[in-house]
Amino acid sequence: MLPENYLEKVYAGFLGMNVGIRLGAPLEPGEWSYEKIKEIHGDIRGYVKDYHTFAADDDANGPVYFIRALIDDAKGRELTPEDVGRAWLNYSREGIGMFWWGGDQISTEHTAYLNLKKGIPAPKSGSAETNGLIMAEQIGGQIFIDTWGLLFPNNMEKAADYAEIAASVSHDKNGLYGARFMAACISKAFSAISVDEVVEAGLSVIPSDSTYHDVVQAVIDFYQEHPEEEDFRKCRQFLEDEWGYDKYTGVCHIIPNAGVCALALLYGKGNFARTVEIATMCSWDTDCNAGNVGTILGVMAGIDGIPVHYRAPINDAIVTSSVSGYLNVLDIPTFCKELAVLGYESNGEKAPDWLVEGVRLGEVYFDFTVPGATHGFKTSNSFKTLLRASDVGVDGVEGRRGSLSVLFDRMVEGDSSKVFYKPFYRREEFNDEKYKPTFAPTAYSGQKVSAKIFLDKWQGGADVYLTPYVRNSFTKEELKLDRVVLRQDEWLEVDFVIPETDGAMIDEVGFIVESPSPLNNRSFGKFYIGEFRIYGNAEYSIDFGKQAVEFKCVTPFAHHRGEWTLEDGVMKGVSDGEDTSSFTGNYYGRDLVLEAGLKPVSGQSHGVIFRAKGTERYYFVGFDGDGQVSLVKNDFGFKRLKSVPFEWKSGEKYDFQVALQGTSVQIEINGVPVLAYDGIENEYGMVGFGLLEKGETEFQRFYLKEMN
Repeated sequence: MLPENYLEKVYAGFLGMNVGIRLGAPLEPGEWSYEKIKEIHGDIRGYVKDYHTFAADDDANGPVYFIRALIDDAKGRELTPEDVGRAWLNYSREGIGMFWWGGDQISTEHTAYLNLKKGIPAPKSGSAETNGLIMAEQIGGQIFIDTWGLLFPNNMEKAADYAEIAASVSHDKNGLYGARFMAACISKAFSAISVDEVVEAGLSVIPSDSTYHDVVQAVIDFYQEHPEEEDFRKCRQFLEDEWGYDKYTGVCHIIPNAGVCALALLYGKGNFARTVEIATMCSWDTDCNAGNVGTILGVMAGIDGIPVHYRAPINDAIVTSSVSGYLNVLDIPTFCKELAVLGYESNGEKAPDWLVEGVRLGEVYFDFTVPGATHGFKTSNSFKTLLRASDVGVDGVEGRRGSLSVLFDRMVEGDSSKVFYKPFYRREEFNDEKYKPTFAPTAYSGQKVSAKIFLDKWQGGADVYLTPYVRNSFTKEELKLDRVVLRQDEWLEVDFVIPETDGAMIDEVGFIVESPSPLNNRSFGKFYIGEFRIYGNAEYSIDFGKQAVEFKCVTPFAHHRGEWTLEDGVMKGVSDGEDTSSFTGNYYGRDLVLEAGLKPVSGQSHGVIFRAKGTERYYFVGFDGDGQVSLVKNDFGFKRLKSVPFEWKSGEKYDFQVALQGTSVQIEINGVPVLAYDGIENEYGMVGFGLLEKGETEFQRFYLKEMN
């Protein structure tokens, strides 16, 4: 039986992983040595850098996306390495994001990806026989596996087996033992009362004669002789002398870092903060090590064990770097609910109804079920509005729900503050280009926004007003709707429809808070947001004249191969010979009408993509050689489903319309029906553009209307 607090433990583990990654990321090796970390930062007790918006790196991307092998392929059967290999290919944009693209035979992950692309299947793609022992034993074997441990609480062997299967795509030998060790530690942390139990569980699932076992045991032996917290630096020196990078070569070998993880777990003594801090102060692969032990201690210590100064900056939101810009806008509680449902399924148990109801794929749905959840809400004026998680639940709704508390502090005439959710990001909101995240909005014109709000005003000479609004990402204009007056001691449902933004994206959805009270009776109190939804059919256009090239992509698209640029209000796609594609929209989009204008410039393949579940699973319809239009299915290989005659010419503009309804699709070009087909297998997916062979296309217009 899964533990009663399973969702909370999953959330604490995933949150702990992200705390560790964020703490360690600014101090990765290269420039930052152990000595420099000690000299500059000394005894670390908090984040060493404040990020405006933190972009996830490979340590988070892998755990988020490789787990989708269970959703896409391994349904109702055991996982295989080939399943995870397909997830690698399907969610990665070649050369950008997801993991470190450091070069063939330099980056283990890049090498494995190229092997998969060449048709070398997993696990051979990551084997020592294929890539050499040094490549096979770099650190990636253990840094992508956290979610496998979260799936199988108190089932160390199963967690270790699945982690090994996943790691075998890119790693071997000690690389696999590291995956098994970490997953077993995470699994055991659900019930362990001591770190010793956790470490022993990890050792129990790997060979006792392995180097990985040896380095962990060596740290245990050292710790038993020098058990004081301050002795961790002596242990770090011991690792440097006996197990350092000079003895285990490559860019980032797993063995020295395994020693650091064991060291941090033991000297952290079950304290979450101290464990991730020690892992970071020990240098080497700081974000990987702090991330792994952060997951373990997050599960073990629980939500309350993660200090607020580490939790608050995360704010329940990360951005990732897959091919789906929609999925890249990741709300941590929502992801953890999805992961928990998958955990129940993987363990052969029925998920609670309240949990299943809380997972609504394809819409934004925040029910504040997870204790302390903020769902990424922000405020523009923290002097006047202070956001905190609250245990106040929506009246009449099951008591497990909480809410977001918004303190309005002595507001008077002229004061205002925005409280909002971010469905889309721009480059200006990031400090660096780390792992090149790309975004497709999670909110569009035509959709409905609904919020349940309760007012608890303590004083004030005027009503509290909320003005619903969305922000145009191009002009930064706030598009305001009708003002709502909150009612004291009542839950009020506030609804509005997102207005048209004329081809620009929406990067804020929320409320402007005002209370025009006099100075002698300022408005003071709280209101609670107990539920927040963005749902319904979208209807929007993309004006390429209002987009920009950011993170090597044209907003709001994610490109896979080729060159994609903006010029004179059009988006150009160029393929050098390989299939080249570009994706946007709701990952879970179903029935819709897509209209697009395109002009072939050179080559024989130019078209529209729909029902795309990734770079290797989509449908393409478009020009396909002289005098022909084809419907093509890509499922890790291209298959022409139907071809019809159609005379087209380079240099001329064509208007495509793709109408999707269930399993059927109808295609019009320049208003004339051209092709119809019934048998579309992907039940949902993104939309976009593509070229299946060498050529250049100009894409001039984009309009989408959902018909679900």
